[in-house]
Amino acid sequence: MPRPHRKFIDILEKSMVVADTMDREDLMFTYKGIPYPTTLCSYEVFKAMESFEARSDDMILAGFPKSGTNWFGHILLELITTFEKKTEVEPTIYGEEFDEFPYLEIGDTEKYQRMKKIPFRRVIRTHLMSQNLPKSVFTNKAKILLLLRNPKDLATSFFKFSKVMAPFPTYESWDEFFKDFMIGNIPWGSYFTYLSEWNKHADDGHVMPITFEEVKENPLLGVKKIAKFFELPLTEEELKKVAERSSFQAMKNNSKETHGVFGNVLFRKAV
Repeated sequence: MPRPHRKFIDILEKSMVVADTMDREDLMFTYKGIPYPTTLCSYEVFKAMESFEARSDDMILAGFPKSGTNWFGHILLELITTFEKKTEVEPTIYGEEFDEFPYLEIGDTEKYQRMKKIPFRRVIRTHLMSQNLPKSVFTNKAKILLLLRNPKDLATSFFKFSKVMAPFPTYESWDEFFKDFMIGNIPWGSYFTYLSEWNKHADDGHVMPITFEEVKENPLLGVKKIAKFFELPLTEEELKKVAERSSFQAMKNNSKETHGVFGNVLFRKAV
């Protein structure tokens, strides 16, 4: 099983504590017209991120919040772990530096310099719209798995999530949340704008769209598509085992070990 994101868990814990002391109107700030959670992101980090140099061998998971980033991230790390054990190469995802990458836009201003030291096969997650990623991601053609989810399900999950995630503004009712969701007044902005902007890269050879629904319906086929896209050749039996270890129930059962106290928050129902 892939190692837990200890550093990222620590960032989440600190952000929850700080957010609990803040007024609702201070929980978000706007950068380039898009709202972000104040205790997780900052102007300084976004400016520092501009210097980040992506590599052609980077493996990027791009998905709006609640589109399955944690689930797909787990699948990819299981694939990498299985491949590296099979080929007996030195593990690339178990070092201390691994924790730098849970989300590209979350961390401190020095993280992008530390990331330069991480060797081949960097796994990067992000909720950012395509136009707000560092330009090097596209010029260097890093491989991007674009995660998509039915807007109705995503909105429902986001609403439930906002009730327990202190850095996100909470809502008294679904109607109140729905108004903000439709106009993009939620963390990371409008899902519809997100889809529209990423659609401009739909034909890019280094971008592969995949939906939450198709992988949920046929996990093994989804695992096979992800493995093929990231060039991780595994046997049918190995792929089956990855699919089994990456089932929602298996992840939920191990969530305390992999995500600490946030396990129940991040892995709710998947419905």
